[in-house]
Amino acid sequence: MSKVKKESFFWTSYSDLMTSLFFVMLVLFVLTIVILNKRMVQLNEQKDQVARAERIAQEQIDKIKEIEQATKDIDPTYFIYNETYKKHILNIPVNFPRGISTIHSIDLPTRQKLIEAGKAIQRLIHEKTKEYGIQYLLVIEGQASKDTYAKNYELSYERALNLRAFWNKEGLDFGRNCEVLISGTGVGGVMREPEEEKNQRFLIHIIPKPGVIEAGKKSEPG
Repeated sequence: MSKVKKESFFWTSYSDLMTSLFFVMLVLFVLTIVILNKRMVQLNEQKDQVARAERIAQEQIDKIKEIEQATKDIDPTYFIYNETYKKHILNIPVNFPRGISTIHSIDLPTRQKLIEAGKAIQRLIHEKTKEYGIQYLLVIEGQASKDTYAKNYELSYERALNLRAFWNKEGLDFGRNCEVLISGTGVGGVMREPEEEKNQRFLIHIIPKPGVIEAGKKSEPG
């Protein structure tokens, strides 16, 4: 084989090799671009999902705050809201005779105010359960003043129970979306007044139960 033929064969083989390598590199380049593009699409989708989740979470938080704020909007004529303890104080001085728990032992004007206070609770719960589609937990808590009476804890519970019965007798219905609990803290509990006579009173807990809140939708009672 002549020298010219050998050189011609070398360059032909070299050219074929370079062409093959270029084709391989081109395929790898295109494949890399496709993979990177797919990965970028996935990252953008994940980013959108995270942003959507954050937006929904913020909307849920805002809705819960809105519901809590709405709960505070009960008639201030009969209730004072304590921000620290998240409780409503029934703003009606109640003076029971010592050791007595019956509501009719209270004077008539005070009983009438208790009826109006019950109506205020009824209006609030009916309006907000309809507006937000939620349920409420209503806790009627009785307190008692410190004195020599031996059964103040039982007495405070009985007073709260009798208030619930009094409201029932007056036709006050808080609806099927409101669970009512009765409690008595006796001479203990929080938010006690320095003047013991003022602790013959009722504390009202109106607690919203939002359930599942979806963005742009009313919450579902749970």
